[in-house]
Amino acid sequence: MSKLSPSLKALINALHARPGPVPAPPSISSIYARIEQEATAHQLSQPTWLSLSTAATLTLNSPASLAILYAHTTRSLSHDNSLQTAEFMREVGLKCISFNGVPRTINTLNAFRSALPESITSQLSTRPTRTPTRDSVPAIAARGRTLWDSIYNPLSTKLISKLSLAHPDLPVHILHNEYGALLCDPPPRTKDTSARVRVGRVSTSVAAVACLRAQQGVGPQVLSHVYGLRKAVEDESWKTDVGVAEGGEEGVRWLASDEGCVWILEKVDELVEALGGGNFAAGKAKL
Repeated sequence: MSKLSPSLKALINALHARPGPVPAPPSISSIYARIEQEATAHQLSQPTWLSLSTAATLTLNSPASLAILYAHTTRSLSHDNSLQTAEFMREVGLKCISFNGVPRTINTLNAFRSALPESITSQLSTRPTRTPTRDSVPAIAARGRTLWDSIYNPLSTKLISKLSLAHPDLPVHILHNEYGALLCDPPPRTKDTSARVRVGRVSTSVAAVACLRAQQGVGPQVLSHVYGLRKAVEDESWKTDVGVAEGGEEGVRWLASDEGCVWILEKVDELVEALGGGNFAAGKAKL
């Protein structure tokens, strides 16, 4: 393979192209702490505020901040619960592909793993849970359509028709690969750590809102997933969410209220401000 010229390499890594991740500002730990404190005051369980913080931080391309979030979240947890937290954050990060794309998820999750203690990385799941098979493809498609309807009804069929006008394969890809294979939690399997980690319907919607708000410029999608969060409460699908359900109904209903949705957006905005984000191309973090 021929080598790249120094000038080409320099252009690829030019400062104006923002080729690298955003550093963690000194204020980031206090912002995470404030998000947790406010969430706890409103009886929100850990998965809700952790999915918000993880998704926004990953969108803003700050692996160093994600490591600080993990350290803050697990500061008083047992080893097993710390392992579960790492798995949960990885799972949220994977789902962010649907909103942010593959590259920054690859870069951030690789950096996140490198920042974890060896006692945790040595026990992280290595077995994939989303590998399609001839038998599983119909079930994946069905789960994708169910989640799509849960978020977009009564406009779900109309939206599929609109997507197909943009490109006939757009709804095929979104329903099968994004909603069915990725955003839906895979069916649980025994003796596999990742199979026990389920982001759940509510936290998936929270992550969606956080990603889209943080990247900016996609207001219609933010609106859609705010409605999607509310519908998870209206149809009571939140009751099957591990962790979220344990927080109690009062907290979940507050989260889906006007006040709760404002809180989600304002917390993401705080992270955007701290990490210098804007229009999906994160700028220099405020130090």
